[in-house]
Amino acid sequence: MATIDLRTEIKEFLSSRRSRIAPERAGLSTYGGNRRVTGLRREEVALLAGVSVEYYVRMERGGLAGTSDGVLDAVASALQLDEAERDHLFHLARQSRAPGGPRRPRPAVAVRPALQQVLDAITDAPAWICDVRYDVLAVNRLARALFSPVLADTRRPANTARFLYLDPEPARAFFVDYDRIACDVAAKLRMEVGRDPHDEELHALVDELSARSGLFRQRWASQDVRLHRSGRKRLHHPVVGRLDLDVESMELPADPGLLLNVYTAPAGTATADGLALLASWAAGQEKQATKTQALG
Repeated sequence: MATIDLRTEIKEFLSSRRSRIAPERAGLSTYGGNRRVTGLRREEVALLAGVSVEYYVRMERGGLAGTSDGVLDAVASALQLDEAERDHLFHLARQSRAPGGPRRPRPAVAVRPALQQVLDAITDAPAWICDVRYDVLAVNRLARALFSPVLADTRRPANTARFLYLDPEPARAFFVDYDRIACDVAAKLRMEVGRDPHDEELHALVDELSARSGLFRQRWASQDVRLHRSGRKRLHHPVVGRLDLDVESMELPADPGLLLNVYTAPAGTATADGLALLASWAAGQEKQATKTQALG
């Protein structure tokens, strides 16, 4: 799959958002009990957005090319879209307005040496850089130790989405909140597909996950989207046990498509003690590896 079918993507996204909103939730009165659709009808969305029924029907059939930002905002409000969903709608509209024709594949993103220096300078917290496809591109010592189950994959680069969906048994053991994280990863991948429908490597990843994971197909069909945001991640490391980590995920303006992720814990907590133990274990592993190489 080189690109997505934008019209189909738009149709499925808008119809899925429309179907989840009961008329009462939108402040509309209903009469009778035999509604043929779940959620709002197209004419009800048109009424709420202040556009004609014909105009909204054309939008939901994939015709966003000539739609103004004002109308997109009105439809987003009518469908009660959250921030990520609104951004996704605008991404789809922007792609619809773009000139047609083949696009060049997105160039490979490399991690600059200066960024690796930044990672290595962060000595008390796991820090790593990934791209929007969840390829793990660079790590510091603590991140290498923390994500040892993910990095054990012989495929390179290691990929968190593949680990989640194609190695579910170790992934469930590692991610305490596996189901939530699996939902979030699929939703973030769909967000990126809307942002750049010509990313061939991203589509290859989605095709691979769809072909090999029923859970991913289910999550993908939901049409949900998510933004890359900070939060809490609970992990169970095979050596140091449970870690409840605060995650900061930051886009790198000088390196579009790359994300810097840093994991921390408040001082004096069990997780902070666990990170200190992890650092000691990582140092021991490196010392042993160096000794083995010297003997070899």
